Amino acid sequence: MKKSILLIAVLAFVGTVAAVAQPRAIGVNLGGTIDVSYQHSLGEANMIDLSVNLPVTVPGFGIGASATYDWINPFNTAIPWNEKGEWNWSLGVGAGVGIYGFNAPAFYVGAVGHVGVEYNFWFPLQLSVDYRPNIGVRCGKGWADFNDWGFYGVTLGVRYLF
Repeated sequence: MKKSILLIAVLAFVGTVAAVAQPRAIGVNLGGTIDVSYQHSLGEANMIDLSVNLPVTVPGFGIGASATYDWINPFNTAIPWNEKGEWNWSLGVGAGVGIYGFNAPAFYVGAVGHVGVEYNFWFPLQLSVDYRPNIGVRCGKGWADFNDWGFYGVTLGVRYLF
């Protein structure tokens, strides 16, 4: 029993150290939504992007969350014009959920895509242009249909790298 508790404690410590040692970014994306996003690197070529979004194009109040698994410079196609900073592009897929409306709230759930181009400065700042379609099903009390409000358009992102 004591050995298993010690093993769990050691694995938790190693996992925490590995998670903290990876590059991360936090910031906002502005466009059809206002997103607060957190990016966590999974090595040199992958990352997880978690975001909480407030859709400004949807009538009434709304809040959503999405998570995508992104590949950085997929297909070994890095952008070659890197001077002081670094250019990257990413492609990802994930899931999203949300709710909008006051009097008759509607829920949505669906698939999220991500295509983006980013520039990482030589100091801890990242600028990006992203397209994040969110398609799926939305439903309210007694009805359901296709979530066509998920095509928010292009957003501009600013993130702090740490």
